[in-house]
Amino acid sequence: MHDVVDRMLDAMNAHDLHAVLRCYAPGAVVVGPEMEAGEPGEIGSYVMQMWRGFPDLRFTVWETISFADVVATEMTAVGTHTGPYLVAGGDLLAPTGRGINVRVSWFWHLKDGRILSQRFYYDQLQIYSQLGLLLPLSFEDDDAGSGTSGDCGQGHDL
Repeated sequence: MHDVVDRMLDAMNAHDLHAVLRCYAPGAVVVGPEMEAGEPGEIGSYVMQMWRGFPDLRFTVWETISFADVVATEMTAVGTHTGPYLVAGGDLLAPTGRGINVRVSWFWHLKDGRILSQRFYYDQLQIYSQLGLLLPLSFEDDDAGSGTSGDCGQGHDL
């Protein structure tokens, strides 16, 4: 049943957009941490921006679990950031030349041998830190995160 998932991952690793898009059923939806795509043009645009940012991007499957029409994959994504990469908030990150090695999980709902929906998860902070980005920490309360407010550490019994 998960032959289409294998074909999709092979197409992703080959950077073959047409083969990737053929794996999706009409009306398919792809949802990830920074986007939702609901038609081939949107799905293709997202895939292409990944490949532009990481032209050598490859996925290695660790584990595949399937039940009826649902498939879950746990993988590693590895690539080198040598092109512009769209980050959360819509900014393009200029190439850093740094590599990434990130754990990802993709969940698939299949119908009639094609992908009806795909949800994927990965740790964006892991990617950003590997690319050398420093994220600003901001708190609504100026004392939050400073360790100086509240009752924590004040010697109170619980």
